[in-house]
Amino acid sequence: MTGQRDDDSTKPKVGFSGRKIIYDEDGKPCRSCNSLLDFQLATGRISIPSPGKVPAAKMAAPAKQTTPASYPKVEPPDVEELGRSSWTLLHSIAAKYPQKPNEIQKGEMKQFMTIFSHVYPCWWCAKDFEKFIRENSPKVDSREELGRWMCEAHNSVNEKLGKKAFDCNLWEKRWKDGWD
Repeated sequence: MTGQRDDDSTKPKVGFSGRKIIYDEDGKPCRSCNSLLDFQLATGRISIPSPGKVPAAKMAAPAKQTTPASYPKVEPPDVEELGRSSWTLLHSIAAKYPQKPNEIQKGEMKQFMTIFSHVYPCWWCAKDFEKFIRENSPKVDSREELGRWMCEAHNSVNEKLGKKAFDCNLWEKRWKDGWD
């Protein structure tokens, strides 16, 4: 049953999506492992609807345009979509990085950033990020350091694009904990 709660706990086991709700090791719902509606249910931001009712947000999902073979007709990503998607991925990785990483994790994160800068689909963007990494080595000693470093890297790109800088003091609210 959707929104089913365990008798021993007030935590829902299954969300509106029908998927099992995933919790972190600290018992909090994992934001990046659950759909937004399931996360909101697990955190108590929305409640279980009456039987037969579906949350309005769930009903408002637009129908996808499909090709005759029933595949969505989606164009390859452009530089803007690649940028948004990439920054979402990178910030989400930083938000899930260990608070106290071991030496292997630190090395893997630095290696990942270097590889990412080499394989990024926009060659011009890749070279720019590679240069940023050379001049500002990724700070990988803690989640806080990496999250702030990622925010500063993103702001460096935003500045070049004439976009507003994000307040890096708020990186955890934006990418880890949510705004409440």
